[in-house]
Amino acid sequence: MQHKVVITGATGMVGKGVLLECLDSSKVAIVLAINRTTLNIKHQKLKEILIDDFFNLNEIEEDLKGYDACFFALGISSAGVSEDKYKKITYELTMNFAQVFLNNSKNSVFCYVTGAGTDTTEKGRISWARIKGKTENDLLKLSFKAAYMFRPGYIQPLRGIKSRTKWVSFIYLIFSPIYFILKHFSSAATNTTNIGKAMINTIDQKNGIKIYENKDINKLANY
Repeated sequence: MQHKVVITGATGMVGKGVLLECLDSSKVAIVLAINRTTLNIKHQKLKEILIDDFFNLNEIEEDLKGYDACFFALGISSAGVSEDKYKKITYELTMNFAQVFLNNSKNSVFCYVTGAGTDTTEKGRISWARIKGKTENDLLKLSFKAAYMFRPGYIQPLRGIKSRTKWVSFIYLIFSPIYFILKHFSSAATNTTNIGKAMINTIDQKNGIKIYENKDINKLANY
């Protein structure tokens, strides 16, 4: 069975990886990418919608009807950002989009890219981890057919993908040789290809896991 999926954050490193796997996958028939800036990609499966404000989705609600999954890879780094701004983008924006998507595609799967170290107790000292934890907790309370939290640690970009943040790209360039060692230890690292494949496979799998860390992502990618 082929699926219809929505992707957010496809201009970023992880989202771009998910997008490329969806376009290549025989399991995916239609991809709707929702971004602030264009992808500049032409593909028979791909439809793109550009919006300025992810808090105002009224004009695109009709476009969100009838999808099987949303792969949500939109987000910002906590570095140099106030806690209030980080919460607004990470929690409030995500929850707003998730609820609108759910309202229009009720029997759907929602995959959220969070991160290793997320604090689901919501009581830890690290603010980004608490905010991510609250986001995870509240997404899992929504009435999706299933919701999955992706918590990658080290992510190696593949297929020519680069981070839009220069210093992050530099770090990945330095660590690329080390990845050839890390990839043999499934809990130590994952990559953009495996994240994309794993998300696609969540649509049909039923193993009871809700939170996917590196090892789980790598395993599901080969499901």
